[in-house]
Amino acid sequence: MRLEELVPGAVVRGLVHSGLATVTACKWYGDDVVELTYRNADGNVASALLYRDDEARLQPVTAGRPWAFDGDGATFRLVSEAHRIRLAHLFDPLLAVHTSLVDPLPHQLTAVYERMLPVQPLRFLLADDPGAGKTIMAGLYIRELMLRGDLERCLVIAPGSLVEQWQEELDSKFDLRFDIMSRDMVEAARTGNPFNERNLLICRLDQLSRAGDLRDRLAASDWDLVVFDEA
Repeated sequence: MRLEELVPGAVVRGLVHSGLATVTACKWYGDDVVELTYRNADGNVASALLYRDDEARLQPVTAGRPWAFDGDGATFRLVSEAHRIRLAHLFDPLLAVHTSLVDPLPHQLTAVYERMLPVQPLRFLLADDPGAGKTIMAGLYIRELMLRGDLERCLVIAPGSLVEQWQEELDSKFDLRFDIMSRDMVEAARTGNPFNERNLLICRLDQLSRAGDLRDRLAASDWDLVVFDEA
């Protein structure tokens, strides 16, 4: 933008660090220097001396309509679809079931959707027999809360022989990518506390029971949901 274009009423970008400025007056000193009086977006009036070298950072802003239909259609569709998915739980009470690779049994649906989800905060004991699908119920509960925007950080504590099973089940059936706590993860933690660096984490019960330092770091972290296997 040339200095000659800086006339009263012109809207300029680059004159102030943030936002736009409206020129109110200008006074020339020769052919290469102009003293500009302008009003910023907050309504404050200021002045500045501009030289030919400043032309490169100035951009004129053309006043247009407050709205138009010339936006990118693909981007609008993507945003509207994301918003629809974010609100899908309001229209589908079994959204986690319909978006997971599971075919839950009636008692699992009853436990998750009729007994667990309505209770906030939840302290619940699943004491079903082995093979009744407690992992499936926990996965449905976790995914449903995440779809509703109520859960971001989840910790699963399980016996060492079951952590890989938990990781595989949650990944393959519910698309939940949990990491398994390891000593290498602890040593590589940038903040010194690996519990604060992972939102979805599985820990070995025996590892926590033997390591007092890990229990101290765990106590210094916050979780939306903690699942204990074999409690």
